[in-house]
Amino acid sequence: MIESMTEDELDNSDFGAFHWRIVITAGTGFFTDAYDLFIIGVVTAILAPIWHLSIDQLALLNGASLVSAAFGALFFGNLADRFGRKKMYGIEVLILFFGALLSAFSISFTMLLISRIIVGFGIGGDYPTSAVVASEFSGRRHRGYLVLLVFAMQAVGLIVGPFIAAILLALNIEPHISWRILLGIGAIPAASVFYLRRKISETPHFLKAKNAPLEVSHAVTELTTSYQEPHPKLHSLFTKKWSKYLIGTAGAWFLLDVAFYGNGISSVLIMKAIDPTEGLLQHTIIAAGIFICFAMPGYVLAAKYVDKIGRKLLQILGFATIALCYFSLSLFSPKDIHDSLSLFIGIFGLSFFFVNFGPNTTTFLIPSEIYPTNIRASAHGFSAAIGKFGAFVGAFALPLVLHRFGMSVTMQLMTFVCILGVLVTFLVPEMKNKSLN
Repeated sequence: MIESMTEDELDNSDFGAFHWRIVITAGTGFFTDAYDLFIIGVVTAILAPIWHLSIDQLALLNGASLVSAAFGALFFGNLADRFGRKKMYGIEVLILFFGALLSAFSISFTMLLISRIIVGFGIGGDYPTSAVVASEFSGRRHRGYLVLLVFAMQAVGLIVGPFIAAILLALNIEPHISWRILLGIGAIPAASVFYLRRKISETPHFLKAKNAPLEVSHAVTELTTSYQEPHPKLHSLFTKKWSKYLIGTAGAWFLLDVAFYGNGISSVLIMKAIDPTEGLLQHTIIAAGIFICFAMPGYVLAAKYVDKIGRKLLQILGFATIALCYFSLSLFSPKDIHDSLSLFIGIFGLSFFFVNFGPNTTTFLIPSEIYPTNIRASAHGFSAAIGKFGAFVGAFALPLVLHRFGMSVTMQLMTFVCILGVLVTFLVPEMKNKSLN
């Protein structure tokens, strides 16, 4: 069994049944993360007239999870390095489960806001724990494939969310019931995967880093308990070498999440150009259709080819193509969008594809493999936290830029952000077909 292999045996292993178990165990969390992050936009649209929510209250509900996710990533990343992947794994989805239930049964704005903060904390914790578990249980030849298959479950959640929302809206279920159903559904996958996560064995990489005896097999465990590996060198996260890598991983993740706002602008413009009078149901369906056509293939192809192309090259290619697309979109006036909608959608689609066949997937993968074991989860959590801060900047600051300077200037700014993404990528090493430290 994979779980009883030594570090070297695991490093040279082939992709097998155990790895599919990892995809389900870790990936279901990302399915839930994506569902919960998407669905709040639909929920607030339904809830606003019922609870008479102000613009500030809507902004808090929509953004609370992003901020708390940053703290969750830092918290769980640090604890996973201190106490082990096994001891922490599953606790983050338990937090997510209770947050989703509390959200569904909220009776006031304050209760719902606190519930969303709890949900975000669990989502943030899922990033470093799942990424590191997947990375450390994979062989060097298929590590990118496994980690990105786990991450691709995010795409499934982003499809299922609009699908369920569209069904409830189409069935004309009472608004005061439908928003609770949408939030409550997020608790189901979190609960279903909790047991599997708690049963995951400790990774051989962590056992070796903590100078623990490696479990060669269950049959010889008693004979080997007295064997001790030489204590490996411990690394500090904020030394010169690793700080340089942190600028590369955290910086790229931050820039990606800021730049991703450019896709948000474009999708809204597309919906308005198609029919500005459409309601929430139609916009939800259009958004899901755009995602399936352009983003989903990017997730799939990134997982399939990342171990052949390499993480660094794929990220550079993605950022560069997105920059080119955003600059092209900045040349469109509002009239041009209406008159040349097919061309606008085509360029937008290309940018959306390369977001996922590029930095959206690689920023998740790279920090799970370039750092040594004793700081791997902390480094991933730090990178994810900075990324969530970028999402916060994109969601809250850039609308002000858009309002004041218009789409053209905003998309040119996004172009510059993507060029910076290319530059910071050169700070990280290539890990294609290489063993973990």
